[in-house]
Amino acid sequence: MAQGFVRVAAVTPKIRVADCDYNATHIIETIKKAEKQEIRLICMPELCITGYTCGDLFLQNALLESAETALFKIVKETEACRVVAIVGLPLEFNGKQYNCAAVFSRGKILGIVPKTAIPNYGEFYELRHFSAWNVELVRHVEIARHSVPFGTDLIFECEMGFAFAVEICEDLWVANPPSVRHAAAGAIIIANLSASSETIGKADYRRSLVSGQSSRLLCGYIYADAGMGESTTDMVFSAHNLICENGSILAEAEPFGDGFAVSEIDLTAIKHERRRINSFKTDDNGYAYIPFVLGVEFNSLTRKISPTPFLPEKNIAARCEEILNIQSHGLKKRLEHIGAKSVLGVSGGLDSTLTLLVAARVKNSEITAVTMPCFGTTNRTKTNAHKLCEALNIPCREIDITEQVKQHLHDISHPEGQFDITYENAQARIRTLVLMNIANQENGIVIGSGNLSELALGWATYNGDHMSMYAVNAGVPKTLVRHIVKYVSETTDNPALKEVLTDIISTPISPELLPPKDGEIIQQTEEIVGPYELHDFFIYHTLRWGRTPTQVRELAVVAFDGSYTAEEIDKWQKTFYRRFFSQQFKRSCLPDGPKIGSVSLSPRGDWRMPSDAVGSAFGL
Repeated sequence: MAQGFVRVAAVTPKIRVADCDYNATHIIETIKKAEKQEIRLICMPELCITGYTCGDLFLQNALLESAETALFKIVKETEACRVVAIVGLPLEFNGKQYNCAAVFSRGKILGIVPKTAIPNYGEFYELRHFSAWNVELVRHVEIARHSVPFGTDLIFECEMGFAFAVEICEDLWVANPPSVRHAAAGAIIIANLSASSETIGKADYRRSLVSGQSSRLLCGYIYADAGMGESTTDMVFSAHNLICENGSILAEAEPFGDGFAVSEIDLTAIKHERRRINSFKTDDNGYAYIPFVLGVEFNSLTRKISPTPFLPEKNIAARCEEILNIQSHGLKKRLEHIGAKSVLGVSGGLDSTLTLLVAARVKNSEITAVTMPCFGTTNRTKTNAHKLCEALNIPCREIDITEQVKQHLHDISHPEGQFDITYENAQARIRTLVLMNIANQENGIVIGSGNLSELALGWATYNGDHMSMYAVNAGVPKTLVRHIVKYVSETTDNPALKEVLTDIISTPISPELLPPKDGEIIQQTEEIVGPYELHDFFIYHTLRWGRTPTQVRELAVVAFDGSYTAEEIDKWQKTFYRRFFSQQFKRSCLPDGPKIGSVSLSPRGDWRMPSDAVGSAFGL
């Protein structure tokens, strides 16, 4: 199931200062525990084999020999574990001592990475014991009669599809971290072995530093911090471990907690982002690429896969306000540039409601709202259209188009009572005709209400509701439309507006193009094209991250956790791909509209696709 992900961990093992044998025993236990949890890459803190706070003991041969012996013990006793592990220890090379990270897997040391930036300020005085590595070329060191790559420019490549590199503590805090070169050379994941002492406010800074670096480098970042086993003579270490991805914190071991952070890094997303963003530069000059084999994947995810990826999970009010501001500012600029007023249709549905709410936020602008009942209009939606305008103090003009549509159908010899696509689209096109001509009459422009989900599915009448002069909802998926309207209903101090918005939110989604039965809506969109929450999930993971149909389907099964069967997900996913490929011609001639989030279908901006592209790679 975990296609395109790798499970990683940042762990602070139990240690005692300068007791290498004790520390090795607990490091071995930690690796074996990780293997049972299907962790494939585990990073532990800086100098964890000896402890970071050994002071001048680092100059003692007894400690150095004990550390090397402990490393051999760890490597040998974890030989059966299908894990690649990184631990810290002091090592001598060419007469100098270095603060190093040892990378090993399946009984073999893959490489040794020395620390580049050696701090010598405040409470840190590493230059007393360690040299800084400033050699560009990769060398080799003899360990247990084996020649092992030694240097900073090492990338470790697993057959499971991930590559990682290592930097050590201070390396991250300098102006030009080694991880910049590592990422450019192809490292998808950066592992950092750290011993960062705890002071007031440092945890927040550490979070921003690690997440920020993962964002800049478009990578996964594993940060393993020293913990309570270290000496507290002058410093305290909190085991504040972090796993980040593209700027987001996936997992965190809170300071002074258990020191165990585990999550899955999304390799597909990182690789897709690096391909997409052409300002991400690559350069593999001088790097050694070290392959290794784990030979096993894992079968589940611990990280949350949201079923509603377009909806904000934090700072909800701020995000909704931001979206409304983007929409209204875009509309304001267009109206000022043209010197026009807003003309829009109000149906009593979610999309036109959001459109009207946006238009109402544009100060000192005039609005002409028009409701156009026809064959399928119910009393509920027509009443809500009027109530909404009244609550916003906007005049609502009602134009019943029933006779006009009947006449048009008669003129084209359409059989009476034949409720087909011509019958439905005639209503949508005449509504657009009415709005366009009113806009001409009143020096206005027609503000479209179509949303991102409808554009992806082609669920719009070509040259009907598909067309407008400015489309404020073009970047807002359907699930987010409902979310924003709900936000307005919950935060308004206008009782009348709250009441009507609450009812609009609970109204079934429908184009209302077929006659109602007993006054109730019979044509429900999601019964025809599928649930919008599924389609928005497909849109996000297909367009934003470039996932394959198999990856999208597997993630959907996890995300919706039984809300839909695998068969239902498969059915509606096929519907999505079929409609997405067949309806591109509608997206190729869309009106202007502001980009809202990370996914846009504007033919002038984010999405340029031939209208006759074939979807065979997507199972069509």
